[in-house]
Amino acid sequence: MKIINGSVYTEDYRFSPKDICIKGEYFDGITDRQKVGDKTSDTDSLDDDIIIDAKSDYVIPGLIDVHVHGCHNSDFCDATYESISDFLSYEASVGVTSICPTTMTVPEDKLLNVARVTGDYFNKIAEDEDAIKAHKKEASFLGINMEGPFISPEKKGSQELSDIKLPDVSLVRKMQDLSGGKICMVDIAPERDGAMDFIKELKDEVVISIAHTASDYDTAVKAMELGALHVTHLYNAMSPYHHREPGVVGAVIDNKECYAELITDGIHHHSTVDRSTFTLLGDERVVIISDSMRAVGMPDGEYEFGGHKVYVKGRRATLSDGTIAASVSNLYECMITCIKDIKVPIESAVRAATINAARSVRMDRMYGSITKGKYADALIIDKDTLELKKVILRGNVL
Repeated sequence: MKIINGSVYTEDYRFSPKDICIKGEYFDGITDRQKVGDKTSDTDSLDDDIIIDAKSDYVIPGLIDVHVHGCHNSDFCDATYESISDFLSYEASVGVTSICPTTMTVPEDKLLNVARVTGDYFNKIAEDEDAIKAHKKEASFLGINMEGPFISPEKKGSQELSDIKLPDVSLVRKMQDLSGGKICMVDIAPERDGAMDFIKELKDEVVISIAHTASDYDTAVKAMELGALHVTHLYNAMSPYHHREPGVVGAVIDNKECYAELITDGIHHHSTVDRSTFTLLGDERVVIISDSMRAVGMPDGEYEFGGHKVYVKGRRATLSDGTIAASVSNLYECMITCIKDIKVPIESAVRAATINAARSVRMDRMYGSITKGKYADALIIDKDTLELKKVILRGNVL
């Protein structure tokens, strides 16, 4: 396969006129666009089965959502083959080609079942021909993001208080065993008893993210020094950034190795906060996420999220008391909102939704950029409207 005549988002975070060659599931080469009249600019002369003419539209890497609970009336904690497959298929169809399905603070037996079903799901993909065929249209499963249960009761948000636990290394390792090693990120409130030992024990096995926390600045700094170099949905469910008490936000600003998630759905923050975050952290450390729940891709109405009733109207999802509960925008929509409404440059927004996300979960060797040898995940986007025109998933056109 070749994608020609595109304005391609390259490894230097710019758009350049390039042609892309894909062999099988992988990018095989990125070359300067041939001039009109050159022999190789004639598509009839290209020795390939599929030629896609991008017609000067943007070609960007497939998006990567490292924090996503559900969509299309499926939630990862439903823990069924059907819900996982539907989840992955929907995300791929809207340009999100890789995800870290995210759990909630739910009972331990439910968490263990999520891990067990995930392991069984991938065993099935390896053995069942129908499952193998279906998986070709499913987003890549990069690993499970455990958003609970090791969080602060003070900052639980829409998480269930009765299911919150102190940090427990053994629970994570049980889930690793049951899932076949699919746990990639674990969220933690660093002020909780045992949190620092938990970070030291697991930092080389999984990404540790600071989340749902009442931590002060000094505690967050210590956690980062020990290896917690990711922060879950910055600003949300954490102490506010105050000029005398900078909290987790101040610690993120100071630590140049730390990635910070940002929900750019236009609901969770004022646009100036999101713009200023790109300025404070630089576009190399922001990771756009959706934090989406099962109502994404569904009509307004009443839904369930983490054992709570959630009411969806337009782009807003709330609990009965008005608390914002996750989002109802997919990652592609969040990226477009970031560009069009929040007014972040497209080059920065694409970076935050692709390579930054891959690096933040240690998956950038094979994902996140249009680079020879990486999985051939790419999107063709209308240059004027930013509408999604085509999805290429591991070398297949959806």
